[in-house]
Amino acid sequence: MPWRQTVSLSVFIRTGSLHEPRLLNGISHVVEHMAFKGTHTRDCQQINLDAERLGAEVNAHTDKDHTAFHMEGLPHDLPTFVALLADIVRNSSFPADELERERQVLQHEFTEFEEDPVNIAFELFDRACYGPQHPAGRSVIGTRAILKRITRDDLLAYVQRQYTACNVVVAAAGPVDEAAFLRATEAAFGDMPRGEPNTVTAPVWQGGVKARRVPGSEQCQIVMGFEAPPLTDDSHVAHVLAAALLGEGMSSPLLDEIRERRGLAYHVACSADVMPHAGQIVIDAATDPKQADAFFTETARLLQEHTDGSDPVGLQRARNQISVRTLRALEHPAKRLETAAQDVFTFGQLRDSQAWLARLQAVSASEVRKVFARMLAGHGAVGLAGSVTARARERAATLVAKS
Repeated sequence: MPWRQTVSLSVFIRTGSLHEPRLLNGISHVVEHMAFKGTHTRDCQQINLDAERLGAEVNAHTDKDHTAFHMEGLPHDLPTFVALLADIVRNSSFPADELERERQVLQHEFTEFEEDPVNIAFELFDRACYGPQHPAGRSVIGTRAILKRITRDDLLAYVQRQYTACNVVVAAAGPVDEAAFLRATEAAFGDMPRGEPNTVTAPVWQGGVKARRVPGSEQCQIVMGFEAPPLTDDSHVAHVLAAALLGEGMSSPLLDEIRERRGLAYHVACSADVMPHAGQIVIDAATDPKQADAFFTETARLLQEHTDGSDPVGLQRARNQISVRTLRALEHPAKRLETAAQDVFTFGQLRDSQAWLARLQAVSASEVRKVFARMLAGHGAVGLAGSVTARARERAATLVAKS
């Protein structure tokens, strides 16, 4: 990306909530927070100063399948960024006093999460999809009880086991001096123990309804969905197209019918979440509790209609939307780096985006109809949060039972 004026660097580690034992659920997230609290040569303030004196931004995030550390700044400082992130990733000391303070910060994060019906609905949806026994059905941030039990020794042991060379991707985007970048990466990570790949067994889809009332919420947050193939299955492309056909954009049938014609929700969308280990087609919406019944009825009708046939104009609209979205992501450093890391972790190499887009164009209307037919024939999953009525639970259960 030579046209950019700044460079983005990310260090991805193939470890997240999917790779955690049940009794340490959330530890990846705690490690991410604590990594900035000091290394063997820098305290927390020095880490921040070393980044900000260069005008750089430093950040991190934890997901189900990875943890990532990021920096962005001037191109000539890239080798310094590599060294700083390597120090954070490899040499964090996890001071005990800082861990006690960070527990309080994370408790506030739990409170914020627990007061947000949208977050809760998505968490319940994942639990309905995969159950509590598989890590795919658990929260990225874990639980308050587990957070209280996690010790400094737990953090050190987890990092030693999970943060190994074969589970690390160092990626940069922008006007990168490739030779300097490779030298810096080799110097910073070259002697990292190789370790073994962090793996996870594929979850078994369960389905069902999970619901939770959130005091003070006036809307019913709905997340419903169906099983889709993983990223490694070529048929995932047809599922991505089916999701966009149903509910991407204001002209899609889902938004046109649910929002524009019937006024059942302000927000409603359908997307495909295709991961290396599993996949989901997800419909999410926020509606008045009294209108939840009508929402489920109309959504079920739209799904049935799409098993009978697809509008050619709608299919082309969906193909073009996905194509533009895919190409725009290639122009966005953070998205490009995350996609590259996922490719390396999943396939061992970068995928050809043009080949994927060609496969998208080749998906037939018949393939899309079969996707909708499988959705209705399978066992759906629903997460409800906020102002949840007994009728909404019953209607969701009926829809799941029929699907």
